[in-house]
Amino acid sequence: MSAAQRVTAELDRRGIQVAVLGRIGQDLSKYGLKYSHAAFVYREGSATPWRIVHLLNTCGTSKSDLWYEGVGNFFLDDLFAYDALVMVPPPATAQALLARLPRGKALRSVHDADYSLVAYPFSTRYQNSNAWVLETLAAASARDATLNNREQAQAWLKMAGYQPSEMELGTFTRLGGRMFKVNVAFDDHPNELRYAGHIRTVTVDSIRRFLATRGEGWEIFEIPAKP
Repeated sequence: MSAAQRVTAELDRRGIQVAVLGRIGQDLSKYGLKYSHAAFVYREGSATPWRIVHLLNTCGTSKSDLWYEGVGNFFLDDLFAYDALVMVPPPATAQALLARLPRGKALRSVHDADYSLVAYPFSTRYQNSNAWVLETLAAASARDATLNNREQAQAWLKMAGYQPSEMELGTFTRLGGRMFKVNVAFDDHPNELRYAGHIRTVTVDSIRRFLATRGEGWEIFEIPAKP
């Protein structure tokens, strides 16, 4: 709850209405990553509460759904650390997001219920939480076309130069993940990468790199657990 208060107080202080929010749910340092999960945080007016909307995997299954909840709940998942990453969109993208986020139906145009923790970014077979955020950003950011589905969002991301994170996973890790965890799959990855143990997926850190190089005016900052 303290983390939620720090985040919302800083958003209020800066006059921010919508942003991408990252949290550290698990320690990914061995892969050179810090933040594990991204969501949108927004409110429709100064008198309305802050809300989180994100994709979550249904426990014990290979399915996902979109969830709306309070900022406090976002930080109540036994996190590894309570630092937060905030990525604030430029005005045009912010307005497009604010038009979409309260409308669950609009968000589902780039949602796929088939979930894999390490979903390949340029395949529509599976989706992970961060890929949904990135594809929603693509739909909100495109100025020269209307993106109505995941294929179009991924094509736009390729053209815009998005590069996923790459993790090196040994054979045992890959086989173990597929055999014992229903929410981990590798069969959407290109064979030449998968068999070499190079797994590319959408991470919060890769979203951060992509937005920082867009030249559109994204404001990116961190809110540490201990100032």
